[in-house]
Amino acid sequence: MDIFESVNMAVTTLRANKLRSSLTMLGIIIGNASVIAMVGIGQGAQNFMVGKLEAFGANRLVVFTASEDREGLAIQEQRLVLSDAEAIKNQVPAVTDVAPMISSRLSLSHGSRRLSTSVTGTTPEMTAVLNIPVAQGRFFDLSQQQRNAQVVALGADAASKLFDNENPIGKEVLINNLSFQIIGVMQAKGSFVGDNPDEFVYIPITTMANQVAGRKSAYGIPVDYIQVTAKDQSSIRAASFQITNVLTRLHGKKDFTVVASKSFLELVGQITGAMSLLLSAIAGISLLVGGIGIMNIMLVSVTERTQEIGLRKAIGATQRDILTQFLIEAVILSVMGGIIGTGIGIGGGMLVGIITPLKPSVPMAAITLAVGFSGGIGLFFGVVPARQAAKLDPIVALRSA
Repeated sequence: MDIFESVNMAVTTLRANKLRSSLTMLGIIIGNASVIAMVGIGQGAQNFMVGKLEAFGANRLVVFTASEDREGLAIQEQRLVLSDAEAIKNQVPAVTDVAPMISSRLSLSHGSRRLSTSVTGTTPEMTAVLNIPVAQGRFFDLSQQQRNAQVVALGADAASKLFDNENPIGKEVLINNLSFQIIGVMQAKGSFVGDNPDEFVYIPITTMANQVAGRKSAYGIPVDYIQVTAKDQSSIRAASFQITNVLTRLHGKKDFTVVASKSFLELVGQITGAMSLLLSAIAGISLLVGGIGIMNIMLVSVTERTQEIGLRKAIGATQRDILTQFLIEAVILSVMGGIIGTGIGIGGGMLVGIITPLKPSVPMAAITLAVGFSGGIGLFFGVVPARQAAKLDPIVALRSA
């Protein structure tokens, strides 16, 4: 008997028992749907996180104070100052923009409306470093920073909460009971990792230090951290090295840390990749359960089809013919279940993309692997019942019918 005839007979047998075949495929369908959905959602989560990080500056580095105490634990000290940022700007050729920052959670008010949010004192280069353009009005300039001007740029949500649909440009807002003129509203960026930059507000760093936060130091204006943009991704390593050299020379020791956003991107990729792999492995257990289900149902099928097997062997079918037919049936059930499950998994991923910010995507390699794995499971778990059917003695089979 040739392979095409075996396939035709297998298909005919499965179609004659549609309900049993459908129930047999159910485990494979659930397993494949779970694996494909988990891979897609994991990929979507990774793309979402990476996209958010890149939206806030893919070439960004952060410099912050850090040293070690006697127990080896990281502690914070106010060692970075405004002049450090100026030194980075003037002496590090691998960077383009530098924005030192002082942040504090303060109360804003306009009329009867109040908002508690993060007020950040920074420099005009902040918009380039954090990739947050101005949607209305303008950002403060260097001259306003130098004269401690009481001007403020509001995040999109902060402006909405304080002014609704009213244009806030030119109006006044109180920050720590000091009156600030609104000169700009930033473009909306969306929340990320629990923070919503759209609620933040920005004022000149000198105004923040001298009038709002009261920051003073013998070395200059202390800052919380310094945001830096490298020329491009290939310059990140050089920028980090050069910043370290400049600040170590100024401070006399390395009492700070330089962290690149590229490191965060790599970390996010590792974490989401590991989570996706873990979830896929858990979902893959369903495939094994489905394979065991195929074996169980086909063992029952061997018992039910004893007469058929005996008759076929009596008229000349070999053990190989019987073995081939049962293996083909198992593989067809597995592959069909894999294809249907893949379709359901892709559909589930698309549904997640509609109702959440994630945009799941499933690589073609994952789909091919999942369907191929399903066929392999059918082949593996179909061996035992196929061999049992092939070894049946035709005389015994016909007598038991």
